[in-house]
Amino acid sequence: MTTLTPQKPATPKPAGGIPAPAPAAATRNDSWHRLIDAVRESGQYPTRSEAESVTRVVLSALGGHIVGDERVDLARALPEEAARVVASQIPVTRSLTAAEFVESVAVRIEGATPATARWDVSSVLSVLPDLVGDALVTRLLAQLPPGYALLFGRAELSLA
Repeated sequence: MTTLTPQKPATPKPAGGIPAPAPAAATRNDSWHRLIDAVRESGQYPTRSEAESVTRVVLSALGGHIVGDERVDLARALPEEAARVVASQIPVTRSLTAAEFVESVAVRIEGATPATARWDVSSVLSVLPDLVGDALVTRLLAQLPPGYALLFGRAELSLA
């Protein structure tokens, strides 16, 4: 006879892919794991370790491009580990186009190509709106050159 071990109920996930937080007992460390799990699912990475590595590289690259109140607000909205990655970056002296940003990520990931780096960047940035909110993402995009919206999973409209 087989004995079934009771399973912990699954944490419900909203449509955006980041699981809803557990009741008040959730810590910022739990938030980091939820972020990594969301990136892993978004990018279809085979391991949590790979998703974590990609997340660190992309957030590190992004951290140099966000300044002022938006940088502070982004760090506050992110899990503690992710906030440290963003906040530890020295602001860049020249904004990169979205394509240059992807290329800068490609050189940081061993064996990456521009195509795989775009996948990695989008896998991380597209989960941020569910985590930090659409209003903050809109403010981030206002600081970045045109072309970044697609990396965050948004359509980018231009004036005719």
